[in-house]
Amino acid sequence: MPFTLVLPDSYGFVLAAATSTIFVNSLHMLRTSKFRKASKITYPNAYATHEQAEKDPAAYKFNCAQRAHANYVENQTSALVALLIAGLNFPVASAICGATWAFGRTLYLYGYTSSAGPKGRSFGAYFAGAADLALKLMAVYTSYAIATGK
Repeated sequence: MPFTLVLPDSYGFVLAAATSTIFVNSLHMLRTSKFRKASKITYPNAYATHEQAEKDPAAYKFNCAQRAHANYVENQTSALVALLIAGLNFPVASAICGATWAFGRTLYLYGYTSSAGPKGRSFGAYFAGAADLALKLMAVYTSYAIATGK
């Protein structure tokens, strides 16, 4: 049973929010690279060893940046899929949630790599997490509505 997919007029905002996540990823890469250089942890090592991180604050900070980036990459795909699906039915709300998610993930990065270390990521995690949950719920509703023709 074929159907025609018509994008809402405001879907451009959804695409803009999705595009912002590319730049947040680049920010993660730049920040992680900066801390890698400062820590002198060479490739192909993904992280400083436990011993290195205990002795060298720069190595510890590199590990924090690397973990923040890995967590970002682990979550970006599902957030984007939810954003793009939810945006079909709720373009403005989805775009706001998508931009909020990207901003929250930026707060997560800077919090994690602050002097607070892993504890510093909490505010950004809650901020992004609330937006992520809203996107997923809107995506479920949109998927149901499309699947049932409602």
